[in-house]
Amino acid sequence: MREKSGTSSPGVSRLARWHGWRGLLNTASLLAAWLLVLVAFSLLKPESFPTARNLETILRQSTIVAMSALAMTYVIISAGIDLSVGSIAACVSVVIAVLLQAGHDPWVAVAGGLLCGAAIGWTNGQLITRLRVGPFIVTLGTYLVVRGVAKGLGREQTVDPQREVWLNDLLGSLPPEEQWRLLPNGIWLLLALAVAASVVLRNTRFGRHVVAIGSNEQAARLCGVNVEATKVWIYTLSGLFAGLSGLMLFSRLRLGDPTAVVGMELEVIAGVVIGGASLSGGEGSVVGSILGVLIMYTIRSGCAQYGLPNWVQEIVTGAIIVAAVGLDRLRARRMA
Repeated sequence: MREKSGTSSPGVSRLARWHGWRGLLNTASLLAAWLLVLVAFSLLKPESFPTARNLETILRQSTIVAMSALAMTYVIISAGIDLSVGSIAACVSVVIAVLLQAGHDPWVAVAGGLLCGAAIGWTNGQLITRLRVGPFIVTLGTYLVVRGVAKGLGREQTVDPQREVWLNDLLGSLPPEEQWRLLPNGIWLLLALAVAASVVLRNTRFGRHVVAIGSNEQAARLCGVNVEATKVWIYTLSGLFAGLSGLMLFSRLRLGDPTAVVGMELEVIAGVVIGGASLSGGEGSVVGSILGVLIMYTIRSGCAQYGLPNWVQEIVTGAIIVAAVGLDRLRARRMA
């Protein structure tokens, strides 16, 4: 059967609608779980946890991971994985700092950083589709390569541009005269991109193709989906959004750090899985991924305020991840 990359069969559309209803139900349950966590810690630490300042802090802390989780949702729904996002974020923070240090305009620095992230993601996609190597191996390799490039670019130290630019305030606390904005611009950017990513996934041909590839790649190919081109776009988006995480990282640190966010890729994947995405592909939602990241960071904040040591926080977070994967396996068996 000849492929028609511009078409979308009724079977693909029905699969996307089914995926949408499952996503709405999953989102409602995740929202209830997050509210339950908020209430529980509010009762345990009523004097500090339920304050507006603490909730803003949770949102600011989770934005770096949540930004990359937007695109990781597409990757995992397509039955892929991307282990390079943490390295890309660190590398992009260094690129932005180096460009600022060289005297370039902040917009030029941002464009250079995001272009770097997208180029790495595009390379991942090309290697996966042309060499037909599993995404785990390819992105594990680029995880090491990109982290090494970041260290070389920064000469194995942090890069401080020593300039006051508007990028520094993307995730900063709001001054009293700007409280009318409610949240820092970086969080508003995350929310806007989350809405856009959700709309694209649920209401466009590209989103339907992502779901179809993850559900059954061979069937999607027979339905006319250009699987290779779609995968390249998916990993390019993953690199671009990891670059946005790097931008948020630079804003938080106010410098480029090639050794920062080690292990971020695991937090991103964990947030997406907690949010209901299936590691087998074909299922997941952007809103669910955001809520999954929020649940992780809310628990982390609550444990810290309750005085629990870091090792207890790690055990709790790991237990939640294992439980989420176990529920995913249980759902898969019932569907089978």
